[in-house]
Amino acid sequence: MATSPTTMRAWRVRRPGPMRSHPLEWDGAAPIPQPGPGELLVAVLACGVCRTDLHVTEGDLAVHRPHVTPGHEVVGEVVGIGPGVDGDFATGDRVGIAWLRHTCGQCQYCLRGAENLCPNSRYTGWDADGGYADFATVPADFAHRLPAGYSDSELAPLLCAGIIGYRSLVRAELPPGGRLGLYGFGGSAHITAQVALAQGAEIHVMTRGADAQELALSLGAASAQGAADPPPVPLDAAIMFAPVGDLVLPALEALDRGGTLAIAGIHLSDIPALNYQRHLFQERQVRSVSSNTRADAREFLAFAGRHRIEVTTPEYPLDHADQALTDLVEGRIAGAAVLLP
Repeated sequence: MATSPTTMRAWRVRRPGPMRSHPLEWDGAAPIPQPGPGELLVAVLACGVCRTDLHVTEGDLAVHRPHVTPGHEVVGEVVGIGPGVDGDFATGDRVGIAWLRHTCGQCQYCLRGAENLCPNSRYTGWDADGGYADFATVPADFAHRLPAGYSDSELAPLLCAGIIGYRSLVRAELPPGGRLGLYGFGGSAHITAQVALAQGAEIHVMTRGADAQELALSLGAASAQGAADPPPVPLDAAIMFAPVGDLVLPALEALDRGGTLAIAGIHLSDIPALNYQRHLFQERQVRSVSSNTRADAREFLAFAGRHRIEVTTPEYPLDHADQALTDLVEGRIAGAAVLLP
């Protein structure tokens, strides 16, 4: 009789620092986690490589769990069910694990439907081990049903790049048929562009790298230029995906009267001094984006089920996660990279 394995492969953040300092450590015999009360054990089928993983690994975000396993765009199969999980999930179900992992459900923010602002929130791949491994756990209340018609690799980036891009688009308050600027064109932006195009927007992309500009145009962008270049038309709204504070100034200058700039990332380098007349006058505004609610996730994944989203997913084997993050730092990834166990 075959016995179940007790160990797995996993990456851990040994000591946060630049990728050139080799902050990740490979563990070929890590213990397989066990699902606690209310949790699912998931065998990882694919895990997206998100810029937030890079911020955790390089130390841009403070350490919440020492030696954490990164990864929060996880597609997997339920292989274990902890006590107290109701009948919503069964062994063999394909589920998604996203960034948001826990909220208290009792604070003023949770009670008003803004659980993304919960002071007691916890996150996959930061507060708890994530998907750069063969197995991961997730609270059943925060596991996601996934739309049909996509491969595991295509689904993985939808679970953060897609969800956060969707919330950023809502925060940007783009008017119907409006002109939207996207600053940076990686995993999240190339998904968000397709959502906005499906809603009738005109897209203008500002990003470094010929490959990213070419991808933007192939998906239907009206223009693609350098990261700090002015777009050919005034913008009704813009979303900042590049974590570069210097770009906030040209993005605000590119806005038309009453335009909104939404900043999508969890980390941004310092913003230079603003000039009120050039950057903010005429009711232009800047809005941050903090995580997402589960309602955002459900709305976006339902949208992805109705509208086919083409996801560009360079694939890496799990044991090449350090190379994938290095390529992300160096701007060598067009689209959203995915790790495959």
